Amino acid sequence: MHIQEWLETVPAVSVYLLVGVVIGLESLGIPLPGEIVLVSSAILAATQDHINPFVLGACASVGAIVGDSIGYLIGRKGGQPLLLWAGRKFPKHFGPDHVAMAEAKFDKWGMWAVFFGRFVALLRIFAGPLAGVLKMAYWKFLIANVLGGIIWAGGTTALIYYVGIVAEPWLKRFSSYGLVAAVLFGVGSFIVMKRRAKKAAAAREAAEAPVAATVD
Repeated sequence: MHIQEWLETVPAVSVYLLVGVVIGLESLGIPLPGEIVLVSSAILAATQDHINPFVLGACASVGAIVGDSIGYLIGRKGGQPLLLWAGRKFPKHFGPDHVAMAEAKFDKWGMWAVFFGRFVALLRIFAGPLAGVLKMAYWKFLIANVLGGIIWAGGTTALIYYVGIVAEPWLKRFSSYGLVAAVLFGVGSFIVMKRRAKKAAAAREAAEAPVAATVD
């Protein structure tokens, strides 16, 4: 069966649920490829008439908002021990350097870190739980969470969908390549953020080294 024919058999409700659940779990604090799933699904909506982009964007928005809210509550109840536990379980995502970078962003930007964190792969995982750990006022968190979730999820869906409509003839002929390109784009953005976090950690260590030497 050609991939185009197979994609036509995928139930729309399965796509909506997949997007909502994956983005919700990622926003909750579990490192999952939410952006990759959303981009791939938006491309799929552009080539498959049975998938409604408005419903897709709504499911993504709800998943983002609900996931972040649950993450906030977990962070508020769990506190710093939660981050230490996550660091042991997921050192590549919740290591001391990653947490320090996220905390620095929250200290500097406050509720705007929640809003703009939605657009950054690494901060998207931290936003909800870390806001809870740092005891951010819930009304501030809620405003930033709702606006960020809707603009990120809805905006990403709309952008990718309409780009897909323009490129529909190409996508229908090479749909597998389109999906692979979306996956590579999402993975690439995540790798870039991890490299930036490592560079920031290296810069901090270099800055702290002279101070430690002076103290000794």
